[in-house]
Amino acid sequence: MALELLTQSETYVSFLTLSAMEVVLGIDNVVFISILTAKLPPDEQPRARRLGLTLALVLRLGLLFAISWVMGLTAPLLHAFGHAVSGRDLILLLGGLFLVGKATHEIYDKLEVDHAAEAAAGGGRRASFGLVLAQIIVLDIVFSLDSVITAVGMAEHVAIMVAAMLVSVGVMMIFAGRIGDFVQRHPSMKILALSFLVLIGAMLVAEGTGQHVSKGYVYVAMAFSLVVELLNMRWRGRHAPVPLHHRFEHEPPAG
Repeated sequence: MALELLTQSETYVSFLTLSAMEVVLGIDNVVFISILTAKLPPDEQPRARRLGLTLALVLRLGLLFAISWVMGLTAPLLHAFGHAVSGRDLILLLGGLFLVGKATHEIYDKLEVDHAAEAAAGGGRRASFGLVLAQIIVLDIVFSLDSVITAVGMAEHVAIMVAAMLVSVGVMMIFAGRIGDFVQRHPSMKILALSFLVLIGAMLVAEGTGQHVSKGYVYVAMAFSLVVELLNMRWRGRHAPVPLHHRFEHEPPAG
């Protein structure tokens, strides 16, 4: 069976397509892990990223080999507002709400909280490793479920799905540190990444309530926003900031 798969061109097309799709789906996970691990001391961040992505791979493979149970999650559990609610819907709904809430809180924390004053007052505390890891696991479950269901819809053989997931997580591990460092170095990019997570969370909530949203539209919108922000960053790098107070320096005092 394995030799037969290796001799079929469809195997390689399916593998490459699924690997690319898994990498795209995994970017959300990488961004979320990068933002969470930034709350840890610098020496703990690489370990937390590696552990988070390893857990993501373990969860994906576990769900993949329990595929009959995963597909059983699509069976209706109850009916609400004219919609048949399944176990998958509940997981996506709760995960989406968690993601929206967490990303919104992080945006508020970045924009409204004076961390310098907090640190000076002795209130600046680092998050615990266990708490960060627990939050990563919660979102890993949601993203893994979505990833496995996508894999089942795109490939017919479990061996191809496993290989594609190994490749995608390997790629994510290689680039997770660079993505995390890049996001941390550019505050506007961090806000944009958090906004993406709010958008993805809203999409998961919509999916959980029976409203199908094409991921293609969402990813195109995200890619467009990312390109615009990269152009803005390039422009800001070439131009000095405008001193807004300059035009008031020579004005005569009022009265």
